[in-house]
This record gives sequence, structure tokens and C-alpha cells, in this order.
Amino acid sequence: MTALDIAAAACLLLGAALAFVAGVGMVRFPATLARMHAATKPQVLSLHLVLLAMWLRRPTWATAGPLLLAAIFQVITAAVAAYMVGRAAYRGGESEDGTAIPAGEPRA
Repeated sequence: MTALDIAAAACLLLGAALAFVAGVGMVRFPATLARMHAATKPQVLSLHLVLLAMWLRRPTWATAGPLLLAAIFQVITAAVAAYMVGRAAYRGGESEDGTAIPAGEPRA
């Protein structure tokens, strides 16, 4: 085993652990905004670690291009998805703690 193999294994294990933690957060957190945080931040980092592990296993420019594109698109789409989920929760009448806001009450 080379140092690149060990680094790739470490990145892959850490990425898998972060993806698991993000999944647990999606199930355990009570409010939409907290779930949104769990769905975006650790998930994007875990995917980047897995992509880095893939590149460390085969460090060529031919491998780096598609992996870099996947990483960039993941960052862009996760941000847009988080914005849309937060906006839908706000417009749907959900407060920050996950409870519904009664009709007629002003939102902060």
C-alpha cells in the first residue's frame, strides 16, 4: 500500500461517516431548517471527500476533470435546493422551531 492508497481510504471512510451523520440528522432533527442544514453541509463535504478519494486512487487529469465538474455542480445544486426548501418552509407557515404558524400571526 502506498501513501496515496492510505489517504484515499481515509477520505472514503470519512466521507461515508459524514454521509451517515447527514442521514441521521435528516431523521432526528425536528425542524425543516435544521434538516436543511443536515442535508446540505455535511452531505456536500462527504461527497467531496469521496470524489477526492476517487482522484487519489487514479491521480490523472482525465480523472480530475469529471470529478471536478461533479463537485462544482454539487455545490451549486445543494445551495439552490437549500434555498428552495427554506423558502417553501417559510411560505408554508413553518417557524424556525418546526411548528406551524397560526394564520393571521405576523412572521418575524
